[in-house]
Amino acid sequence: MKPVKKASEMTVKELAAYIDQSVLKPEFTEDEIRKYIQEGIDYGCATVCINPSSLDIASEMCKGSYTRICVVCDFPFGLSTTKSKMMQAEEYCRNYKIYELDLVANYGLIRSGKYDAVTAEIKAVVDICHNYGTAVKVIIETDALTKEQIVAGTKCAISGGADFIKNSTGFFTGASNIGASPEVVKIMMDAAEGKIKVKGAGGIRTREHFLQLIDMGIDRMGIGYKSTPIVLGLNS
Repeated sequence: MKPVKKASEMTVKELAAYIDQSVLKPEFTEDEIRKYIQEGIDYGCATVCINPSSLDIASEMCKGSYTRICVVCDFPFGLSTTKSKMMQAEEYCRNYKIYELDLVANYGLIRSGKYDAVTAEIKAVVDICHNYGTAVKVIIETDALTKEQIVAGTKCAISGGADFIKNSTGFFTGASNIGASPEVVKIMMDAAEGKIKVKGAGGIRTREHFLQLIDMGIDRMGIGYKSTPIVLGLNS
């Protein structure tokens, strides 16, 4: 939604509330995971976005802080069965205090036009998460989709009861990586019609891009650990 003031006038704390700090690289050592989670906490980010294997670490470190846990589900391809995605969501939500879950939709099904199947799978996971008070962001990997498919994927997320639509895992290969360009974010926001929040991810590496998306009315952004101090204006 549109902010009450220009992003350039916001404090670091206000800006950090837009950020899910990404701590998702599969090659990270445990020391690196701890380092970048701690940085997300120190910056005051809304969440740290982590792989499920980091849940114990994040739970320990985020306890008592402003920063909460966002865990990815069936990341980064979204190709598990619906039952498997449901089991993953149930395990994470039952055993940990998960604020948000980022679910990768089967975007091959979106490209196939099988929107009912996509919606049903989203709803199955959303119902489990909402039972635990966990919000769900649905990733549709917009770099793999046409404009019409981005719109359709957003509508699937709305129909499935998700809380956010998100454009990218940041791990897409095989084509150009546009990520959260203003053009892609606008398509999602227009399709959302205020019925679902919008998260942008991928390619948000400059302060100008970050502030522009806030002024457009984006609700959240996934920011890589290297880029967080840059977009917050703390790198000088």
